[in-house]
Amino acid sequence: MASGNRELIQIEAGEDVNSVRDRLSFIHGKRVLLVWPEEGTALIRKLDLVLVQRESMRRAIRLAIVTHDTQVIRHAQELNISTFETIGASERGRWKRGRAKVFTDRSDRPKDSPESEDVLSELKDVASRQIERPPMATLPKIIIRVGLIAILLAIIGGGVYVLVPSATVTITPAVQLIEQSVQIVINPDPSFTSIDVENGILPATVLQIEVEETTSIPTTGVQELGSGLAVGEVVFTNQTATPLTIPLGTTISTTDDPPILFRTTQDAQVAGNSDAILPIEALPSSAGVIGNLEAGRLVVVVGPLGEQVSVNNPQPTQAGVAQVERAVTQSDRQTLELTVNQLIQERAYNEIQNSTQITSDDFVLFDTLQIVEERDDWKQWNGEVGNLQDTLTLTKRAVIQVLVVNTRLGQQIVFAQMARQVVRGRSIDPNTIEYRTGDVLVTPDAVFFTMSGNCVARAQINPEQVRADIANKSFADAIDYLRTRVDIAPNSIPELTFSPDWMWQMPVLSARISLIIIQEATQ
Repeated sequence: MASGNRELIQIEAGEDVNSVRDRLSFIHGKRVLLVWPEEGTALIRKLDLVLVQRESMRRAIRLAIVTHDTQVIRHAQELNISTFETIGASERGRWKRGRAKVFTDRSDRPKDSPESEDVLSELKDVASRQIERPPMATLPKIIIRVGLIAILLAIIGGGVYVLVPSATVTITPAVQLIEQSVQIVINPDPSFTSIDVENGILPATVLQIEVEETTSIPTTGVQELGSGLAVGEVVFTNQTATPLTIPLGTTISTTDDPPILFRTTQDAQVAGNSDAILPIEALPSSAGVIGNLEAGRLVVVVGPLGEQVSVNNPQPTQAGVAQVERAVTQSDRQTLELTVNQLIQERAYNEIQNSTQITSDDFVLFDTLQIVEERDDWKQWNGEVGNLQDTLTLTKRAVIQVLVVNTRLGQQIVFAQMARQVVRGRSIDPNTIEYRTGDVLVTPDAVFFTMSGNCVARAQINPEQVRADIANKSFADAIDYLRTRVDIAPNSIPELTFSPDWMWQMPVLSARISLIIIQEATQ
């Protein structure tokens, strides 16, 4: 259980000091609160607390104890360890810092520990056994000792000069941003199966599928069929003094060429020099809107009766209507076939996209999609030119062809072009390579496919060689070497830090030089 920077350890009844030390081995640099059990005995010897205190100091742990055991409290006070009655009190109270040196009295020592008098006696026996040496002259003895001391100091000084100094060198390698766009020539010849990296030629797979599509369009042709007969009234005038009979079906007309003809729909008797009004209707040959005449247009009586009577329509004739029918035209057939061809290509486009023959590495050049085979017996029309019908339907089957290229092969061409731009001593970082597909250009003679790529080339630095070359150099020479002989970023400055800071040159041993290489971030 932890709270902030504090760890809580519950001591179990009968737990020994080794168990507690093991539990402390997983903690470092924190405060640890040891909670004693309410019943039972645990770590009641002062030696136990001494050992726990030493383990805590080794791990930079500050101890405190929660207990009601007076003996444990007394031992803790002697060791300058804070004790609390409750866990809450430990959160509010001040924790003491344990003593750096701790001692135990005789009652806390293990039973098998030797008595100090016995140890002292053994030491005296050893010290009393002296080796007799021949006497030496005082001056030579001093010179020898001084020489030995000087040699020892020289060895120590040389070792310190070689082994103690260290340096840290931080550099940023140069990076090169590379972008390349390549217009690749597509070769659809089945016999051409290998990639030509040098000339940028890529083989293509010819994919063919058979597609059928049906659609209809409204017809645009128009044919007018006369059906409604115009009607009206005319006034016959008897120009003689004798009565005349106007028979049913008497034909009258206009003066047009060709004339518009009407006939009477009933007969009548006309007294001499008198008028008679009779109903009329257009003849079938003048059916439709052509029979709708203005007043005064019907002035001719057809036949011998025309020499005896005159005729005129005082009011316009009306009710003549035309029946219009739609018909198939040649333009309708051409338009419909173009529409079906477009639908066939759209269906082929969708089927190719979902085709299992296309892999993730394939790129379909849909600009090359075209109908390569169609036959008259693959077309089914529901009407011929001139047929009276509102819609025209066509069912057509055709073979569609499209070119497919492998983008991985195209990437090889782009990579080769990018590699030519890499400065000597640098290499392309494979994690930065990106490829993109571009436009497709179809000409009568060839098909071109554009691919582009970008990457980062980084300077290749040999850390072992750099450390060996700058070892034992002056700081100025080391900086000059890093600037002129190592491919670092132009806008960067090498950083040198030393220990100890009074050193005047780079360490003698290259192993005492740390080289930190910072990779410059790229967009």
